[in-house]
Amino acid sequence: MMMKRRDFSAIFSLSAIGMIGAAGFPTAALAQGGPIEGRQFQRLGQPLAVAPGKVEVVEFFWYGCPHCFAFEPVVEAWSKQLPADVAFRRVHVGFRANIKLHQRLFFALESMGKEEELRPRIFNAFHVERLNLDDEKSILELAARMGLDMAKFTAAFNSFGVQTKSAQASKLSESYRIDGVPALGIGGKFLTSPAMAGVQGQSEVQHGQQAVAVADYLIKLARNKA
Repeated sequence: MMMKRRDFSAIFSLSAIGMIGAAGFPTAALAQGGPIEGRQFQRLGQPLAVAPGKVEVVEFFWYGCPHCFAFEPVVEAWSKQLPADVAFRRVHVGFRANIKLHQRLFFALESMGKEEELRPRIFNAFHVERLNLDDEKSILELAARMGLDMAKFTAAFNSFGVQTKSAQASKLSESYRIDGVPALGIGGKFLTSPAMAGVQGQSEVQHGQQAVAVADYLIKLARNKA
């Protein structure tokens, strides 16, 4: 599943087929031995510049996206099993004004070394407690509730460094042509997502499992400079 950029209400899914592999994630059992370009993944028309030596995998997400919330346990477990030559990171999108505030929250916490620790609580604030976090006041209240040093958090939240990282994140999402989340960018060349990889009628978890299976395939392509 995916939340689309245009209104963050449309949900779509495309077809794929999969089976459970030995590691607990589905392996693609698709025509001609792998995922199909244009269906389970897309190739960027213009590859992005990437650092040599490692295959970078980027998860594009939004704290407020219910599909990102459902995908989080899958991608978290998968990311911890990636080989040493794969560099995984998350990038929070900033599609509109309130989401840009959430993007700043992400990068402020990251700069403080607190994002990974607090991510489950932030997702729960959005999707379990259903808090309204669409203004700066509510975000500061959440930060205080989570026990953060408010002087340090406020400084980080309003810092030039966080503004710069937010701008870079938005530029990267545009370069990957991200129009919905969650999505996975691989090696500056490929894009997949639960919406692309999953079969209609599957659960959100199954869609996520399909996406990381396709991502494994794309990592191999990127590693082999395909």
